[in-house]
Amino acid sequence: MGEKSHEYFLRKAFDIARQAREAGDHPFGCLLVGPDDTILLEQGNAYSAEGQDMTAHAERVLATRASKQWRPDFLAECTMYTSAEPCAMCAGAVYWTGIGTVVYGQSETSLKAQTGKHDENPTLDLPCRDVFAAGQREIKVVGPLLEAEAAQLQEDFWASK
Repeated sequence: MGEKSHEYFLRKAFDIARQAREAGDHPFGCLLVGPDDTILLEQGNAYSAEGQDMTAHAERVLATRASKQWRPDFLAECTMYTSAEPCAMCAGAVYWTGIGTVVYGQSETSLKAQTGKHDENPTLDLPCRDVFAAGQREIKVVGPLLEAEAAQLQEDFWASK
């Protein structure tokens, strides 16, 4: 980690989530930061943009894009910053892509409590740490961080859907 803090990049992910919401999509966002603190990729949720694709979570789409551009040895030195904890699907994508660190805002447990049983977000209460622990390589996880601020991104969204 260079000069910029986890909070700095996490708030950038929050901005991406706000942009996704303003564009009519689910309020999630993430970014990939290289070992020199360069922002390599940004991604908002793409559920609507991808034709109501239930797998088009911001983290999964970013992981796919990253995997097509860089090898796992480089991605192991990179950090994904995401507005909410990666779900089990997204954690699997992060694992297979080779990203070395994940920093998230809102936990899956908090998100599930906030969204309720919603058809467009049937949240799995399965921590990404548990998914990563089942693998054969270590992924560093930081979070929840700035959780109240992250939860504010979801405020009123799911009730209005």
